[in-house]
Amino acid sequence: MFFRTLSGRFLLLTLLFVLLAEVLIFVPSVARFREDYLLTRLERAQIASLALLASDGSISDKLAEELLNTAGVYNVVLRRDAVRELVLSSQVPGPVSATYDLRAPPIWTLMRDGLAAMFIPDNTVIRLIGDPVQEAGLLIEVTMNAGPLRGSLRDYALRILFLSLIITLATAALLFFSVQRLIVTPIRRVIASMAAYAKAPEDARSIIDPNSRVTELREAEEALQHLQTDLAQALRQKERLAQLGGAVARISHDLRNILSTASLLADRIESSSDPAVARAAPKLLNSLSRAISLCESTLAFGKAEEPSPRLSQFALRPMVEELIESERMAAGEASDAVEFLVDVPATMMLRADPEQLFRVLTNLVRNARQAIEATRKPGSIEVTARETDTTTAIRVIDTGPGLPQRAKENLFAAFQGGARKGGTGLGLVIAAELVRGHGGKLELIRSDEDGTEFRLSLPLGG
Repeated sequence: MFFRTLSGRFLLLTLLFVLLAEVLIFVPSVARFREDYLLTRLERAQIASLALLASDGSISDKLAEELLNTAGVYNVVLRRDAVRELVLSSQVPGPVSATYDLRAPPIWTLMRDGLAAMFIPDNTVIRLIGDPVQEAGLLIEVTMNAGPLRGSLRDYALRILFLSLIITLATAALLFFSVQRLIVTPIRRVIASMAAYAKAPEDARSIIDPNSRVTELREAEEALQHLQTDLAQALRQKERLAQLGGAVARISHDLRNILSTASLLADRIESSSDPAVARAAPKLLNSLSRAISLCESTLAFGKAEEPSPRLSQFALRPMVEELIESERMAAGEASDAVEFLVDVPATMMLRADPEQLFRVLTNLVRNARQAIEATRKPGSIEVTARETDTTTAIRVIDTGPGLPQRAKENLFAAFQGGARKGGTGLGLVIAAELVRGHGGKLELIRSDEDGTEFRLSLPLGG
């Protein structure tokens, strides 16, 4: 629809505002025309009465009637020297319906009477009171027919309306074409540039060239140019990283096979009778295991094939107790140094993918356990869960040594957020992706010398 466009709405607003301005001009103009018309009648009546007074009243009735017809009034009353005198008179066709005092009337009264005068019935007799010109008396009063006044007012109003309509249309047309030229056309050019860039972001020719003369539009074009340039560079970098990632994945795959073979050979070396070889074999096996783990983590992250969560309703506490028991078994002899606490209501139900949530919580609890074990001091790990009106908040709190500053700065960045020696820094990245797949958020609440706290927020399921 035309009036939903920028130019259409601008045209409509222009028409409305110009018409409003014309109305504000029209009403005072009509009031001023009526006042001038009536004052002219008073002046003519005064001239007629002065002509009669100059002849000492010795004029014929026919001439007196001609004077009244020329003035357009029925009779004239002139007050001179505190004496009220009927100077000229003729038969009045009806009673006086209204009296108007033209001696400095308020502007609001003039506008009201001016609009009302256009709707006065025919043969309506009105009385006018005014000040004589040239101080030829104290007051002049006439009666007249309002019909001619009404006709003149309507003719004047039609001329004003016709002229206003022409001005309105001309102004609206000029503004419409100006807006089309100065605003709409540059905006369409920006839109066309965005569409062309979306089709071929790698083509530098689709980047907009700012040339608008309007300051605001020029700034918008420059901002779009910077955005398109930065995005094109980011896309090129992403493409290169994708190619590099593919190469790394292939190298990791081949390297994993080579390291697996080396690990099998190292197992045989461990049974060597040479004491030096026997002491070095475990270190070699650990190094090979870390290298294999790094290759497998890199391959798993590079595939990016995590399935969408399969949501189901399940009790949260049994799952937490199961993963805690698994961590106790994994800790082995060191399990006595780590105390596991569970503060999850037995009746709490959660709508999520139980397998993916198990992986997320296992990653958080295992990281906490390994951090405490590395200090060789006792510590505790607590898993709590609480519900609000909109979310379920699961917290994993430990009393470990806290994360290093570099790990906190790159916590959810692949290959950069590892906090322990030999770690890949992918565990929390994958966990955060799984939580985002549920529409939730995984965040670090605190990490200092008193321990670390992670919070997992999931929206309540329907």
